[in-house]
Amino acid sequence: MGRDLSALFDPVSVAVVGASDDPAKYGHAIAAQALRANGRRPLHLVNRRGGTVLGRTAAPSLSALGEPVDLAVVSVPAAGFEDAVDEALRCGARAIVAITAGFAETGEAGRARQHAVAERVRAAGAVMVGPNCLGLADNTTDLFLASDTFTPGGVALLSQSGNLALELQLRFRPHGLGFSRFVSLGNQADVTLVDLLADCARHEGTRAIAVYAEDFADGRAFAEAAAEAGKPVVLLTAGRGDASARSAQSHTGALTTSADVVNAACRDAGVELVATPRELTVVLAGLNGARRTAGRRVAVLTDGGGHGVIAADAVEAAGLTVPELTPPTRDRLRTLLWDQSAVANPVDLAGMGEQDPGSYAETVGALLAAEETDAVLMTGYFGGYAAADGGLGGGGAVLADGEQAAARLIAARHRATATPLVVQSMYPGSPSCRTLAAAGIPVFSATEDAVRALAATAPRAPCTGVTPLPAPASPLSETGYLETRRALEAAGLAFPAAREVHDEDELLAATEEFDGPYVLKALHLLHKSDAGGVALGLTGPGELLTAYREMHARLGAACYSVEAMADLTDGVELIVGVNRDPRFGAVAMVGLGGVLAEALRDVAFSLAPVPADRALHLLRGLRTSALLDGVRGKPPVDVDAAAAAVETITAFAAAHPEIAEIEVNPLLVRPHGVLALDSRAVLA
Repeated sequence: MGRDLSALFDPVSVAVVGASDDPAKYGHAIAAQALRANGRRPLHLVNRRGGTVLGRTAAPSLSALGEPVDLAVVSVPAAGFEDAVDEALRCGARAIVAITAGFAETGEAGRARQHAVAERVRAAGAVMVGPNCLGLADNTTDLFLASDTFTPGGVALLSQSGNLALELQLRFRPHGLGFSRFVSLGNQADVTLVDLLADCARHEGTRAIAVYAEDFADGRAFAEAAAEAGKPVVLLTAGRGDASARSAQSHTGALTTSADVVNAACRDAGVELVATPRELTVVLAGLNGARRTAGRRVAVLTDGGGHGVIAADAVEAAGLTVPELTPPTRDRLRTLLWDQSAVANPVDLAGMGEQDPGSYAETVGALLAAEETDAVLMTGYFGGYAAADGGLGGGGAVLADGEQAAARLIAARHRATATPLVVQSMYPGSPSCRTLAAAGIPVFSATEDAVRALAATAPRAPCTGVTPLPAPASPLSETGYLETRRALEAAGLAFPAAREVHDEDELLAATEEFDGPYVLKALHLLHKSDAGGVALGLTGPGELLTAYREMHARLGAACYSVEAMADLTDGVELIVGVNRDPRFGAVAMVGLGGVLAEALRDVAFSLAPVPADRALHLLRGLRTSALLDGVRGKPPVDVDAAAAAVETITAFAAAHPEIAEIEVNPLLVRPHGVLALDSRAVLA
């Protein structure tokens, strides 16, 4: 069930420590907002000088109140923070909102102070948000402990940015969105994003959870909590560039960026990932309410050809479809529209809306009822006839009244069906569009926003969740080529026959153990192929010896590996690896491998370990997946065996947290079975 945060969001009583009459101090803003609860619970203002604050008597200390305090907001200078927290705990506080800054964000000394305070809070059985936070609010319990007022609604916002919350407040308003809760995360010394996400998932007043996070701390736990939330989770995050790959020592590490990791975690957890506050708002507007599309087929209705084709292109670019309508639907539309109207999809009124605004409503109704339609997008001029600036000469009172009547009829048609309707209008603020928005129909000014909202409601690949980590295995102390290979073989991965050699006698002895052709590899080189440390297709002892002498003279490696050469004729080379991300832990990568792995970058990612069924889905999603089914006369390869190998490799890596990077490249997938031809591991 997670931690009990009831005292944070519905405390019995509240005290604001550091309340002030000085508008420049945060304690003033918090106290002013707290007073808005209007007697919902006892509220105490504490100022070390006593006197009055905002017209109310202020106590000089919490102890002076003479009664327990359930939640204490601490907004005092950093020098007095620890004493204030300790006093709150002595007075029975079960929850603390720590506004005070100057801790982990300042360096190691501040981090140590912060850790010590958090330890004392937990030891007392209490919880703490912050420090270095901007407070919290819960509109469902009349708890207002942030500096600003948040419009009530169904979205819980968990944010590392206060200004972003204010921007979202402004962006939400035209869409009728509001907040159930707002929490400024601060330094997360005690209560974490994961704790808050889990609590909001249980909160009856929250329909969707919006998150802005720059530092996930435990990203894997975040993904697990989001997957189990049972409500839409929309994530806006920063720092998804490729800086994390700069020090990589394997192809896997070099190909894995922070963006790849976050994208994979969100896909596995079913989280909607967005790039901007605007997109976050658009997605939440699309998800507002319970409407979801049954499929990906969109009917586009327009009153101008340009808007129609632009919308259709945007719909298809978003992974949705704009199929031609069936003959019965086209016949129905022809009875509603005039001859020049297009009825195939996009449906174009071709000027009829100006003659009869009611044609919008009749056409929307027909499209919502069509069996081949999963969603409807209306785009163009609707709203302009009743807009203040009018357009087209103002549209006239008759057209304005007709459009408003059409808007009311569209709202009624919308209520009568479960099919989603989204509107793009040149006049989104017009009375007609406001009528639509009030009926729960998302209205946008930009085509791309309307399409993004539709895409958010469309069916997605099933949320696979996050596979639990296996129990840690005995740590590896050596991760040289042969040590890594032996460990993977013990885990169940097949390799060709091989022998480690140190001189020519051992080299020739290896040829008596297994037949050629042979592969010769110089060991203890980071990228053997790039350094010229791999020789392939050596047909017999003579060629092997010649290659050894040339390679040893050039590289002087301490030892070499002689291996049986695999038949590559009908195989496909893959790369399978795991990179350990500092926030999300073990992250798996699968893709087209061999020497072209980095050049082609045809790879997919998932949190590790990756079960075989999920591995199969990743492999089928590659751009070059057609190669797996055989091309240009080649037979199909054993994709099920490849998926099983991915499971073996990723489970092994997940059980060895001491490994920073591991990869098998190439993993040769043949018509029957797989064979690992090379491997590499790097200790953390």
